[in-house]
Amino acid sequence: MKLLRVGPSGAERPALLDQNGTLRDLSALVPDIDGALLADEAALARVREAAAAEGDDALPAIEDGGVRIGPPLGRIGKIVCIGLNYHGHATETGAAIPEEPIVFMKAPDTVVGPDDTVLVPRGSVKTDWEVELAIVIGRTARYLDSHEDALAAVAGYAIAHDVSERAFQIERGGQWDKGKNCETFNPLGPWLVTADEVPDPQALGLRLWVNGELEQSGSTADQIFGVAEVVRYLSQFMTLYPGDVINTGTPAGVAMGRPEPKPYLRAGDVVELEIDGLGRQRQEFKDA
Repeated sequence: MKLLRVGPSGAERPALLDQNGTLRDLSALVPDIDGALLADEAALARVREAAAAEGDDALPAIEDGGVRIGPPLGRIGKIVCIGLNYHGHATETGAAIPEEPIVFMKAPDTVVGPDDTVLVPRGSVKTDWEVELAIVIGRTARYLDSHEDALAAVAGYAIAHDVSERAFQIERGGQWDKGKNCETFNPLGPWLVTADEVPDPQALGLRLWVNGELEQSGSTADQIFGVAEVVRYLSQFMTLYPGDVINTGTPAGVAMGRPEPKPYLRAGDVVELEIDGLGRQRQEFKDA
């Protein structure tokens, strides 16, 4: 299924995209797309049954002309991120290949819809783009023993844009958090695609354009630590709960990896990104 949330910011209602590309309203069936729903197999089964209904029994359609698509997941618990997780990205930045996953956090309040405005922070000179595969957790996971158990904990996948301010991240001391947690720095969506529709998360193409120019074109096959290993690994250090999100790193092609003058983002720039089977995002950047 392709689950999503539509409507004004803070007042989104649950929906799904059916096989014909029609938006269907789920609000009479479930209160939201969130961790509670993803952990409830009976509720998900009801949604699947309703999604398959036709004629008079079909879920009500939503007129999609002008409707805002919000983040596909409400009440996110935590966002765990993996840095330098593509061979190509590590190479372009001159970094050594990590021996273990590099872990940092983004606050859930950085999340906005896939087509919402992204704000360039005040004082920023190095705002950068990063298309990423996001994992959405669907069951509690702690001390997982195997990759099979790790994949069983995955509810689905989405596109994440891990917007980053490199000067804040690298040049201002401390950890990476200052360059990762600025307002609007994690567009998510448009859909949460359930795991059954992504048979191999290590075979997904990722692409990102800035002002119509292709800047990133990679594949999750280039990940240093694949989806299953990332989930297994993180469960050794923290408990993962339904509704948690994991951003799994970005392929080569970021502004930081380019020769001087590096083409960092400015107000007025438009960024578009997509991942095979997971939809497409578009954001206009404006000054905070």
